[in-house]
Amino acid sequence: PLSQYRGRFDPVDLEMMRRVFDTVCKERRIALKDKEQRDDLAAEIIRAFSDGVTDEAELLQAVSGRRR
Repeated sequence: PLSQYRGRFDPVDLEMMRRVFDTVCKERRIALKDKEQRDDLAAEIIRAFSDGVTDEAELLQAVSGRRR
């Protein structure tokens, strides 16, 4: 789901967001086939990053603590 943001964000930032995405998917047990939940999570990560949470650990904490 994060690949749609190529060109809007630096590749290094996208890779970091991808690591956060993968970690939270495992925490929340979001299945690969659950497109809606995966898209929602990607949007949460993009919003937090756009709001200035650009450190990987802080981004993970910000997104992990949200709704499950």
